[in-house]
Amino acid sequence: MKIQQFEDKFLAHYSYAILSECESKVVLIDPARNPEPYYSFAKEHHAEIIAVIETHSHADFVSSHLEIAKSTGAAIYASKKTEATYKLTSFDDGDVLTFGKIILKAINTPGHSDDSISVLLEHNGASKYLFSGDTLFIGDCGRPDLREADGNIEVQREKLAAKMYHSLRDKLMQLPDEVVLYPAHGAGTLCGKALSDAASSTMGEQKAENWSLQPMSEEVFVKELTSDQPFIPAYFPYDVELNKKGASAFGESTDKVKISVSPEQSKTSPLDPDIWIVDSRSQEDFKKGHLANSINIMDGTKFETWLGSMIDPSKEFYLAAHDTETLKRLIGRAASIGYETRIREAFLLRDGQQIMQPLDLEDFEAHRDQYTIVDVRNVSEVSANKIFHTSIAIPLAELKSRIGEIPLDKPIAVHCAGGYRSAIGSSLLAVLVVGSTPVFDIGDHIKKFDQHQAVH
Repeated sequence: MKIQQFEDKFLAHYSYAILSECESKVVLIDPARNPEPYYSFAKEHHAEIIAVIETHSHADFVSSHLEIAKSTGAAIYASKKTEATYKLTSFDDGDVLTFGKIILKAINTPGHSDDSISVLLEHNGASKYLFSGDTLFIGDCGRPDLREADGNIEVQREKLAAKMYHSLRDKLMQLPDEVVLYPAHGAGTLCGKALSDAASSTMGEQKAENWSLQPMSEEVFVKELTSDQPFIPAYFPYDVELNKKGASAFGESTDKVKISVSPEQSKTSPLDPDIWIVDSRSQEDFKKGHLANSINIMDGTKFETWLGSMIDPSKEFYLAAHDTETLKRLIGRAASIGYETRIREAFLLRDGQQIMQPLDLEDFEAHRDQYTIVDVRNVSEVSANKIFHTSIAIPLAELKSRIGEIPLDKPIAVHCAGGYRSAIGSSLLAVLVVGSTPVFDIGDHIKKFDQHQAVH
């Protein structure tokens, strides 16, 4: 037997291939959008992919389960509560999948979602591994507030949090301490709030260290789990529904995106002024010259997260980059959250007529009261460390909808914790308040004003 863990570091997502060496068969768990790494694994081991298991309908990434099933003939296993429109083999309490000397057992573990399952691997008669999906993480458990499209939001999340309490205690904590834990996410995901950097653990370690497995009442657990959760990106509900029906083939879909050598030679020229341009270039290049109606979501670790937070999944957008290689790579990254179909067109960009003036740091330091300072960090970050006592705190994901809270009688200076989010926020505000007032990006200069960073 061999287990291969695959990591998408941008979405902090772990997927798995389980190989039965005696039968040369592979079962995949929670595969990412691009199926090629799994095909390569199977080919390397001269094995056949016989099944794909979905631990739930994912909110933060698009799975390749349907594409893999169509191209290999593999069966898709998931809970009957998934409400899938594709053909699946139900995989719930009591159901097993056997291949070689490996037995995979389904465990219904609702809490993150009603359709959540965990998968216990037994080998040679002993419980060895737990693939916990978004139920149990290393250091945390899955958040219960990503399935709130209908009904009372508060009631929905509390019901799921209560289910999580019992899934953890009645199901997962009953497993032997030596069982190795393999979760679907690591630190950096928005599916939890206190995840470890580790890629695996044991049930024994988690029983001792994970806050969610400690002795406490259901009431205390629910209160803790439903408080201070990260924001929910706009694309999450979109991905849940996309995963329920299954996405189109990765390569075919990304190849359909139109690419032009420049916006002037656009195949759909002129550009639609009502569509946002996502400019992925560095903030330095962006500020020197960009196109109207542009938002500066740089080619960085959190590109997918902020693309799916700032651009509504029901809207189209243009994608710009400084070279073709970057453009193609970012189209692939957009596809990991199902956004490749939202790209009206992609093009190369060197400069533009719109300019963002740099902040005069000396003037800002000397006359701080003459600026409206907007802090776009998360609520928890501001609560722990407010850098400017006069700043207006609006999380970046809410900036567009809360623009009316920002006075326009003074220049606006935007900051975050390091410069990535403030580049997005300042570029967004520059479009929304165009002509009303100057907008500046404090950028990485924030470290000069943040006493917390200075101390640490």
